[in-house]
Amino acid sequence: MAGRKADQGFETDMLLTAEFWVAVAFVAFLVIVWRVGGFSMMTNGLDSRAKRVRHELDEARRLREEAAAVLADYKRRRTEAEREAEAIVAGAREDAERIAAEGHARLNDFVARRTKAAEAKIAQAEAQASAQVRAAAADAAVKVSETLLRERLQGVAAQDLVRASLGDVKSRLQA
Repeated sequence: MAGRKADQGFETDMLLTAEFWVAVAFVAFLVIVWRVGGFSMMTNGLDSRAKRVRHELDEARRLREEAAAVLADYKRRRTEAEREAEAIVAGAREDAERIAAEGHARLNDFVARRTKAAEAKIAQAEAQASAQVRAAAADAAVKVSETLLRERLQGVAAQDLVRASLGDVKSRLQA
């Protein structure tokens, strides 16, 4: 019996400990929560939270893919814009070179025409000056001849001869 009392003492001591009553209260709490449906509410809450997190992850993945597509589109457009800008610059450079060549050709044509016109004016002025010099020389020769013939020839016949000769000389010198 002594052994039995010792065993009962252990059971009594165990019933008086705080840990035992905490364990009993915890088990009772779990039973109450199970009866009320608390476990299903917790699992439903965790499931809904998991669904929400999964949905947010799917949304983030979709947004990341969309951002990657937008970035790829931006890079493609930038590359196209760079190529187009290079083509525009090359075209402008070609146009500028062509315009410069045309301008140079026009300038050369203009200079050639102006040179030709100046040469024509110079030739005309030379011809006119030469004609004026010939006319002046002819007039001077006629006057000198007239003076000499008057001095040497006398009379009416001499005057008629001088006039006829002077007219003939004058017309020959001017032609």
